[in-house]
Amino acid sequence: MNRFVKIGFVLAAIALISACTRIETGEVGLRRGFDKQVSGQELLPGSFNQVIVGEVLTFPIKDVSVKVEDMTPLAKDNSTMKDFDALVVYNINQANVSDLYNTKNKSFHAVHNGDVYLMYNYIFNATRNAIYKASRKYEALDMADNRQVMEADIREIVIKTLADEKLDGMINVSQVLIRNIVPADAIVASANELVKAKNELKQKEVEVATAQAEARRIAALNSNAGAIQYMDAQARMKQADAALEVAKAIATFKGNTLVIGGGANVNVGK
Repeated sequence: MNRFVKIGFVLAAIALISACTRIETGEVGLRRGFDKQVSGQELLPGSFNQVIVGEVLTFPIKDVSVKVEDMTPLAKDNSTMKDFDALVVYNINQANVSDLYNTKNKSFHAVHNGDVYLMYNYIFNATRNAIYKASRKYEALDMADNRQVMEADIREIVIKTLADEKLDGMINVSQVLIRNIVPADAIVASANELVKAKNELKQKEVEVATAQAEARRIAALNSNAGAIQYMDAQARMKQADAALEVAKAIATFKGNTLVIGGGANVNVGK
């Protein structure tokens, strides 16, 4: 008899365990009764909760990622971007799970694999609107270079939207990442043509500068031709003056004896 009792207890324990659900880390639960009423008491991570009567709804609240893709915002230059993809990460304050689920429009939430992602659709729309606002501050070709600044702008706009709706204490937007920025094909083509024209202009400027330098060199040579002739005449005059000085020196020896190689004496005089 005791054996059957023990087996009964074991089976009952197994049945009880199988009839329970555990709230995992990063989640919060809410009990919904057979009458479809949802409890206002949050079921915290790590707790086991029976589902024999009613059910337990689970809500991921940590680092929920929302993809906002295939956007075509308008840039400051009034061109439409070909593609703009972003990712926003947010967290839910676990103490506000019941309030958000029971008081906010159910269309604000999303359901995936049995989990309820609180305010997922709301964050999606808020981020979408923020992207459109932030994009108007930048030229289409400048967005990629200002990616980090735009991420900060988008996050601040979303945070302000939450504050305006009194949700800033319940939802925290931790990060916004821009994953892809692609300008319109026409803008890219125009930019390439502009770069090509600038390179051609630069090449022409180099050619003109080279020609101007060569012209200045030739002009300098031509202008120095007279100076060269003058310097040659000056040299000839100096040579004549030197010859005259030699003649004068010889004249001063008149009447004196000059000794010439070989030991011969020459009398210089009248």
